[in-house]
Amino acid sequence: MLKLMEFLRVPNDNPALTLAQFKAFSRQMPLLYFILLTNMASLAWTHRMVAPAWLVIYLPIVLGLFCTTRTIGWIANRNAPVTPEQAYRKLRSTNRLAAPIAVFCVLWSCSLLPYGNSYQNAHVAFFMAITVIGVIFCLMHLRSAALIVTVLVNIPFFLIMAWSGQPTFVATGINVVLVTIAMVAILLTHYRDFKQLTESRLTLMAQQTELTRQHREMEALSNENLRLANMDSLTLLANRRNFFDVLTRTFAAAEEKAARLCVGILDLDGFKPVNDMYGHSAGDRVLVEIGRRLTALSSDHVSVYRLGGDEFALILTGTHDDGELSALGERICEAAAETIDIGTCTVQVTTSVGFAVYPDIGSSAQDLYERADYALYTAKRHHRGGVVIFNAAQAATLSRHRELEEVLLAADLEREMALVYQPIIDVASGRCIGFEALARWTSPVLGRVSPAEFIPVAEHMGRIALITRLLLASALREAATWPADVYLSFNLSPHDIATPENVMRIMKVVEESGFNPRRINFEITETAITRDFVQAAHSVEFLRNMGCGISLDDFGTGYSSLNHVHKLPLSKIKIDGSFITEINSRPASYKIVKSVLALCEDMGLDAIVEGVETEAELEVLKELGVSVVQGFHFSRPLGAAEARDIVGPALEEGQASAG
Repeated sequence: MLKLMEFLRVPNDNPALTLAQFKAFSRQMPLLYFILLTNMASLAWTHRMVAPAWLVIYLPIVLGLFCTTRTIGWIANRNAPVTPEQAYRKLRSTNRLAAPIAVFCVLWSCSLLPYGNSYQNAHVAFFMAITVIGVIFCLMHLRSAALIVTVLVNIPFFLIMAWSGQPTFVATGINVVLVTIAMVAILLTHYRDFKQLTESRLTLMAQQTELTRQHREMEALSNENLRLANMDSLTLLANRRNFFDVLTRTFAAAEEKAARLCVGILDLDGFKPVNDMYGHSAGDRVLVEIGRRLTALSSDHVSVYRLGGDEFALILTGTHDDGELSALGERICEAAAETIDIGTCTVQVTTSVGFAVYPDIGSSAQDLYERADYALYTAKRHHRGGVVIFNAAQAATLSRHRELEEVLLAADLEREMALVYQPIIDVASGRCIGFEALARWTSPVLGRVSPAEFIPVAEHMGRIALITRLLLASALREAATWPADVYLSFNLSPHDIATPENVMRIMKVVEESGFNPRRINFEITETAITRDFVQAAHSVEFLRNMGCGISLDDFGTGYSSLNHVHKLPLSKIKIDGSFITEINSRPASYKIVKSVLALCEDMGLDAIVEGVETEAELEVLKELGVSVVQGFHFSRPLGAAEARDIVGPALEEGQASAG
């Protein structure tokens, strides 16, 4: 019984299936009412002469008006959006109407049997049979209504046909029942298949929806990963990858439209000491704040990027002339130079900026970047804390720089590199007490190349450490031929003391030479100290523990603080020759040298003065108490043989003390 009730009730356990039933069913309803109207009109027509008017005219008109109204309603709303709940209510309404309509049709048609002859009675039987079959077909998507109509029409129809006693009517009744059973079987199969197909489609749609959702999530995740991959996580600025991607696309657009495009590269001066003294968290705060200040200077035509470390970049579109670029660069330098609160105290850094402008220079995005980077390199060397726009003079220098790189890379360093020796003079005795070894390069391709040219290039391309070791080994072999009281002074590049590995290699060269380390004085520059003070201090300590002396070269021209000098285990300070030139007529230089000499005495350090070129300069230095000097006034750099001539042959180690 429960199973039967289940079949006669409109299901609502699957809203999507209910909606699909309604959409399919609603297309059949106008046809169902059309079948009822035409069959009823036909039956009423055949009985018009024998049956009462209320039975063949008025009742059919009433049902006809009802069917017409319902048909118009179904047609008018066939494209209206329907929710699953609304569809369920309409299906239930149709299910409730099925029984009254079926009963009405059965009673009406049966009431015509007494008024007709055998042909008209046969028409009644035909009406009931064909109508129920048509209705079943029209209600196939609403199983409950189809079954209700089948039961309410076919059972009375069979009983009436059987009650008539006419063999033809009995056979007709049995035939209709059998056909109806077959139709019901078809109905149930069709409904099952429709349900399965709908559920399969719904499953497929759900899978497609899920795939679409997953695709969107993956796309969103991919977009987020792409955004993160193109963003610097610390400063939240676009990163190096983003910079080159944007630069490539922007350059292509500028090239196509013959538009102006500018690249700016900048890095921070004094950032490394902040990291060393206050820790990386303080350094991170500095980078975040600088990024914020640069962002404040950005606009629709100026975008900011962090390339890595303390290096940032700008891409500028639009018509920025050199004056505007210089003004922007100055604003950047001023903004960067403002003090930064790192929590425990405030610190200050500065920045240098290099610009390169297309189409003035550059034939590719990479080319434009490299020229901006070279402009930055020039700013840091000659205009620290300032702005440099790449120009023709720098283009020539860069071309020379690249030429030197190519030749130096292919050079036979042992054959082409050589040393000359600048005497170091004791003022009191006038005797040579040491030599400063100076590098020289004679290229078979370029001829003689100044150290001022090739040393920065070698540092830039990473060959300076190898050159240092080759020349140091050569200098030690030559110094072994000098008397034991004559020492060797040898210059180290900032790169030579930048890593523990490089310092260990230098110490190995000294050990393998067998030369007394106490006769070696290594000269380092203030640049080497400020670049990485902690590592520089460790490197100096290693060399001092080995017995070597350490001189701070070009003192007064760099940016190291006296605090740094106090913390380094130095043995000498070398006063730069720029303070010595015409010291006899320049009171400011006199005061500077006097102050440095007092500092050396206070710290227990020896002082060496370089760049002495006249007797007048020497006399002033004697008055100041200078004891060791070097310069062209005494001798230009000498070849190895000439150096040996002025100091004589080597003495036994025990016959003289080291210098």
